[in-house]
Amino acid sequence: MSSICREVVTLQLGHYSNFVGTHWWNLQDASLSYDPETPLGEIQSDVVFREGQTLGGHVTYTPRLIAMDLKGSLRTLRQEGSLYDASKDPSAVTWDGSLMMHKESPPAKNSFLEDLDKLDKGEILAEADFLSSSQPRCSVADSVSVDTVNSRLDRIQKGYRLEGSVKVWSDFLRIHLHPRTISVIHQYNHDGEAHRLEAFGQGEALLQGSVLEDLEDKLHFFIEECDYLQGFQVLCDFADGFAGLGSKVTEMLQDCYGGRGILTWGLAPVSHPNSTPMKDLYRLLNCTLGTVSMASHSSFFCPLTLRGGLGRRPSSPVAFPHLNYDPSLWYHSSSVLALALDALTVPYRLRNNSVPMWQVADALTMSGRKVVAAYGAVPFPMMHGGSLPDALSACADSLPWKPLSTCSEPGDGRCYGQWATLKGFEGQRMISSLAPGTQPPTPLHSLYSGEDVLASYIRSFYPTAPLALQLVSTPSKLTPPFPQMFSQSLCAQGFLESQSPPPGSLAPAVSSVPVMTSLQSGPALDPWLSELHRGASSFDIRRVAPSFLSQGPEMADYQEALEQLRLLARCYRDDSSGVMRSSSEEDDDD
Repeated sequence: MSSICREVVTLQLGHYSNFVGTHWWNLQDASLSYDPETPLGEIQSDVVFREGQTLGGHVTYTPRLIAMDLKGSLRTLRQEGSLYDASKDPSAVTWDGSLMMHKESPPAKNSFLEDLDKLDKGEILAEADFLSSSQPRCSVADSVSVDTVNSRLDRIQKGYRLEGSVKVWSDFLRIHLHPRTISVIHQYNHDGEAHRLEAFGQGEALLQGSVLEDLEDKLHFFIEECDYLQGFQVLCDFADGFAGLGSKVTEMLQDCYGGRGILTWGLAPVSHPNSTPMKDLYRLLNCTLGTVSMASHSSFFCPLTLRGGLGRRPSSPVAFPHLNYDPSLWYHSSSVLALALDALTVPYRLRNNSVPMWQVADALTMSGRKVVAAYGAVPFPMMHGGSLPDALSACADSLPWKPLSTCSEPGDGRCYGQWATLKGFEGQRMISSLAPGTQPPTPLHSLYSGEDVLASYIRSFYPTAPLALQLVSTPSKLTPPFPQMFSQSLCAQGFLESQSPPPGSLAPAVSSVPVMTSLQSGPALDPWLSELHRGASSFDIRRVAPSFLSQGPEMADYQEALEQLRLLARCYRDDSSGVMRSSSEEDDDD
């Protein structure tokens, strides 16, 4: 029952990764508590947050985060943030000479950001409920006390409809960031057609000179203050040039911090604006090279996307029974992945009985299988006032989760390893409450713990697969500006209601949701990896897309990466012994 804090440094590489990361940090912020009388929660926030002080001596709590993005991607957000604003320091050096000022109109802020500014300035208190968390934004406003703001939280619910106003991830960021968090890559533009980071080789070439020095400086700052660094969680766009940058970053982490966990999540949106056949081809090649490289340099690599596939002709996006999300909106799709990631990352963030990153990875990557697939039930369909046996019995014919890595669920129960997490069942019963002498309607209703119920259910689909479980009652708390995209069949706590609201009536805003996720290593990854290999091998890159290789990799390195991908896919083919075969045995099969 150790409560030692094993710190994690998070890296977000790319614009969509920062979309997902922003939602994820907003979820973490919503669960923070500064009240010393509040019992310690199940999640140890110090794993990913750090404590500091402003120039005025105010205590701050900011993510242990490095976020990299392109020029023009921040809009209204200052790169250095406002938490440690030197302009508010009376001891700051001032210039007495003449000045010439050139004023440029800043981008317009949406209603949510305008309210954040008002709260920081102390202009609004009674409406502070749009935060509805215990981390006050007012830590930069000397005139507003923490106690005053916290005492007024949750009195008023203010909703935001930001679907038409979110342009970049900072448009819905609700927390302050440390001045060393954001790193802007000025060589490439976020907007426009010129100077775009579109190819793997462009990203690889970035990690040198000032970009490398800046990253090393930020890493040293965050790492040196850690007592028990367990590793890094890397969120990386792997359909654009950031795949190349992520490959170099994970290689550097592996070389410099060997023995630490490196859990890499490759992120891709459902769609891209202004897409063309050539851009789609580039994205396929980036995903191919990024998967091979980041898998080899990470403890594990897990693609996360709601696309129906990573090829140039994907099937329909993933649909969830109780979500009404718009797949074309990054603001929506990233929020779904953030909810799943909140559960997927639980094992190494727990206060008690936490499992280090490296142990999570070792449970899933036996025999060199370092690519894993994610699945999620967002939200997990559980009746309000019901029990876990009831909920799982209602899903007796098929598992409740959907693919989050474009890997379909295997239908034959084969799996080399699985880590399942159920998060957010607070207030619900984990076992049946049948009266003595009553015949249990299913075997699940006769079990005596939630862990046994969930394990028995999953083993009915995977009878021989190694299984690790994590049950956490604390839900993912949804505070503005998380999009309200849930079906009307859910109550405010995210559980199913027995009756839907009458037509025309407004359903309550969903303030929390239960989520179930599964990380798996199994044969389902073979078709996914093989599809990548076939897509990248079906044409002559020197003739069809010669510019892709103009900044690297070399043709020989490209061909070697395709061969590594082919061998990696074979690792996941049916093999009851679970042991990788030699390349000569594989060639004989061909």
